[in-house]
Amino acid sequence: MNVPVRRVTWPRTVRIIRSIHPPIDLFEDIADPADWEALASAEAKFNPRIRESIGDLSKVPVARRVTGPGASWVMAPFVHCSPLRPGRFSDGSFGLYYAGDRTEVAIAETVHHHARFMRATEEAPGWTSQFRELIGSIDTDLDDAAGRADLLDPDDYHASQVFGAERRAAGSNGITWPSVRFPEGQCIAVFWPDVIPIPTQGAHFAYHWDGTAVDYVKRLDDGEVWQVS
Repeated sequence: MNVPVRRVTWPRTVRIIRSIHPPIDLFEDIADPADWEALASAEAKFNPRIRESIGDLSKVPVARRVTGPGASWVMAPFVHCSPLRPGRFSDGSFGLYYAGDRTEVAIAETVHHHARFMRATEEAPGWTSQFRELIGSIDTDLDDAAGRADLLDPDDYHASQVFGAERRAAGSNGITWPSVRFPEGQCIAVFWPDVIPIPTQGAHFAYHWDGTAVDYVKRLDDGEVWQVS
């Protein structure tokens, strides 16, 4: 498959995740990633729920793991992936680190998926969930999906999931494409934790659900409220 490759160098990437997930001590500690399975097994003898919090370490080869302060934010999407939570470029059998080139992109993408979840579970209206912003960067070669309409369908992810699996198996670092939810922006999906620098925490947000859609986003540090168009 002849896929165009583009050097993506952004001084700022933005990823938004649910705030409820605490750091995973195993990833935050300065320990050899090759020892993680043994450490997790030892800790699980005293705390059976530890394996659930750590996730599936087999999803990430030892050489591609990252450790140290903030590493949980990078490792989590790769070890906690699930077919119950598919994305544009994965059916959930493997994880990706999704991010945008600006806050508006990350919010638009997460608002879309959060609204789908809220509709499916018939949640009552209100300020329903809190999210945290992760600020990072990227400087690597990525497969460029721009111009591929079959990969950028707003709702049908079948073709893009097949493409993602093929490119990951071929050794790609990840994929870049123009945001479907915020046309002025760009997105990335990185296949391995060691491709993306460890991010730092930015702002916190709350999303308001009106019963049919996410209609407002509030920045919690200063109280600013944005209407979702």
